Amino acid sequence: MIARKTTRQVLVGDVPIGGNAPVSIQSMTSTRTSEVDATVRQIHRLAEAGCQVVRVAVPTRQDTEVLPAILNQSPVPIVADVHFHYLRALEAVEAGVHKIRLNPGNIKERSQVDRVIAACKERGIPIRVGVNEGSVVERHAGDVRSRQKRRLASDFRSGMVALMVQMLEEYMRIFEENDFADVVLAAKSSNATLAIEAYRAISERFHQPLHLGVTHAGPPETGRIRSVAALGSLLAMGIGDTLRISYAADPVLEVEDAKELLCCLGLRERTGPELIACPTCGRAEIDLVKLTADVRAKLAAIKSPVKVAVMGCVVNGPGEAEGADVALCAGKGKGIIYVKGEQTHTVPEAEMLEALFEETLAFTKRLE
Repeated sequence: MIARKTTRQVLVGDVPIGGNAPVSIQSMTSTRTSEVDATVRQIHRLAEAGCQVVRVAVPTRQDTEVLPAILNQSPVPIVADVHFHYLRALEAVEAGVHKIRLNPGNIKERSQVDRVIAACKERGIPIRVGVNEGSVVERHAGDVRSRQKRRLASDFRSGMVALMVQMLEEYMRIFEENDFADVVLAAKSSNATLAIEAYRAISERFHQPLHLGVTHAGPPETGRIRSVAALGSLLAMGIGDTLRISYAADPVLEVEDAKELLCCLGLRERTGPELIACPTCGRAEIDLVKLTADVRAKLAAIKSPVKVAVMGCVVNGPGEAEGADVALCAGKGKGIIYVKGEQTHTVPEAEMLEALFEETLAFTKRLE
């Protein structure tokens, strides 16, 4: 069991973040917020996938005007994403959002930041603040000859981490002077190792809950590895209270991968099947790739936690079958079904998929 660092707890609607609360999953809509029906549909899709908190962009007055309609239809707490105009934050607070995402460095006047903090304090709404590598480089561009040369320098990461911590310290002084403690911190980079070092340093320096993320991760094919390398490492260290895996793709994919990451680390219980399969090789006498894909699609109808194994030969099959609730060891023209390590029956290749599904379904019913 991973021992997690205890941080201050804040409430985003009815979702606790920090303290001893489980790591929560967040995502963000990709629709125009002012298009209420499309936004609400996506929020529901994200919630159904397992997302617990959803962020929506509110760059315009048209976006904040429709927030009440969105909030009335949302099954999960909503965060308003504010960047440059403090009035959008005030309007979102008035609409009843559950959290504000705000970076004080993007707002020109301190008095405007103070007004947002006062409004959130009055309503009991937490604020997430953060820094990322891009904003730090832009702010401190005069300190280096070029970004490229900085990246080649051996002390680049340590210098960047120090600047990130410094900026967060400056931001936190504003909240401390306003006697406002319900703050969530983030420090993102597209560089996995830099993200790890930054969050480790911030975890040591601050007691606030941490929102984990890797910015500009890219498409799922590459962003998945980049994100899991950083966020998985941090979570395994006990660092992080909430997270968003972000891709240039359907945000539902973010939620699915975040769920799998937390389940793999024992930080969330599975609510559906866990499928394992051996890597295909020259010993396989069936199309294991297709079979595994077919099994995964078939198991989607099952909502109970059950471990299912699909093996393509007799080398790894029996051993893996012992660790699975239900397993299929496939060979030339036939497949052997195991339940809790015990062989139950053999079926022709054409019947393997349905036989595995029926055995899995029967197993889950016995657990009910």
